[in-house]
Amino acid sequence: MASTEHSFDVVSDFDRQELVNAVEQARREIATRYDFKDVTAEIELQEKEIVLLAASDGRADAMLDVLKSKLIRRNLSLKILLPGKPEPAAKGNVRQALKIQKGIDEDTARDLSKRIKAGHPKVQVRIQGDELRVVSKDKDNLQAVIQDLRQLELPVPLQFTNYR
Repeated sequence: MASTEHSFDVVSDFDRQELVNAVEQARREIATRYDFKDVTAEIELQEKEIVLLAASDGRADAMLDVLKSKLIRRNLSLKILLPGKPEPAAKGNVRQALKIQKGIDEDTARDLSKRIKAGHPKVQVRIQGDELRVVSKDKDNLQAVIQDLRQLELPVPLQFTNYR
C-alpha cells in the first residue's frame, strides 16, 4: 500500500461581501444615532482600507466601535483591521484610515513556519505566496499543528483550508 500525504493550507482571509455588509450596517446605524446628528460622520470602504471621517477623535472612536460591533456580528475577526492614527482633515474634521489585512505577510509566514517545524519535526511546511501549506504522512500530526496554531496570539486571523 502506498503511503499517502495529507495536507492543509493556513490562510488569512475573510468574506469581502460580509465586510461590505458590515460597513453598510455601521453606516445605517451611525446615520440614525442621535449623537451623530448634524456632525460629520462618514465611513468609506475602499479596496484595501476603510476611511472614517468624523467631527472629532471621540466621534471617530465611536464610529470605530460601531464598525467593530458589526464585524463581530458578521463573524469577521477584528484582526483584519489595522487602525492608523487619526489625522486632521478639512473643516476641522478627523480622518482615520483602517487598513484591511488579507493574507499572511512574509515575516509572519516565516515565524509560523519555524514554530510549526520546531513543534512538529515530522511535518513539512511550504510558504506559498501569502499562505502556508502543511504536509504530513500522518493526519494526527496535521491535527496537532492546527491545535497549536489555534493557541497562538497572532496579528492576523488564521483559517485552515484544503484539508486533504
